[in-house]
Amino acid sequence: MITLITAFIVDSLIGDPQTRFHPIALLGRCIAVLDKLFYNRKYSQGMQVVGGGMVCLLILSFTYAVMFAVVSIFDLLAVSMFADVFKGIVLAFLICPKSLAQAATAIRKDLQQRHLEAARHKVGYIVGRDTQNLSAAEVCRAVIETVAENTSDGIIAPLFYYFIGGLPGAAVYKAVNTLDSMMGYKNDRYLYYGRVAARIDDIFNYIPARLTGISFVAAAALGESDSKKAFQIMFRDARKHPSPNGGYAEAPVAGALHIRLGGYNSYFGTTSFRAYMGDDDEPLEAEKIRQAVHLMYTATACAVIFMSCVYWWV
Repeated sequence: MITLITAFIVDSLIGDPQTRFHPIALLGRCIAVLDKLFYNRKYSQGMQVVGGGMVCLLILSFTYAVMFAVVSIFDLLAVSMFADVFKGIVLAFLICPKSLAQAATAIRKDLQQRHLEAARHKVGYIVGRDTQNLSAAEVCRAVIETVAENTSDGIIAPLFYYFIGGLPGAAVYKAVNTLDSMMGYKNDRYLYYGRVAARIDDIFNYIPARLTGISFVAAAALGESDSKKAFQIMFRDARKHPSPNGGYAEAPVAGALHIRLGGYNSYFGTTSFRAYMGDDDEPLEAEKIRQAVHLMYTATACAVIFMSCVYWWV
């Protein structure tokens, strides 16, 4: 528990520092090196799958070994309480509630002040879609979808694996997530080469995504949102999402806020359609971003309380 409390205190103080020495940034550079080493466009489809799988195996093994060594050193050199504090500092780098909330809030304020160009520019840092021509409502949708998805990928899932496997478990999950973000594409280069990374990410996120969905429903019940609608939309629309897990974070948020997510997005100039989630009962406006951030914090608290109870019960 000391580790968790320390992690949230450190995150609330410094957030997710943007530095080249951030553990995830270092991990990304390692992936990039191995990516170039193992990829060869002349390989057969099967060999490309094997090559991508080797990258995953090396990165995940290395991540677990390094974090296991770090934890062992903390336990060896420090008394129990101080070891837990050190672990909490490390865990803070593996979760991102403050940075996510800050990014969303900055865009909300730009929209409220009618600074659409600034909002488009800032949302481009947190989403992968083209943002230069987004309307104010589309900027809102992009932010809310990102807050919902990252509540799962960036907060609840790392904490879930921390409860299961300690810091090594949380670090391995972040490595899985980073591998997918760098290699899990369906383009010419990564359709086969990145397949293992994408499938591992689907497997690792299966339970955390559904826990996130339930946590959003609980958060809506505890706050100002519609928990009944959140529950209904999650079961109605979550499976429409192209990701087997993404809909379980986005659909309950859409229901809780009485908005519709999904629709047309542009990536590198190519427009694609993603199935709608939720009903278009209320307009997408800046205030909905504030409500989504509130849901993020409350859902995180609900998930931590639930996982703590299960941990102590078991």
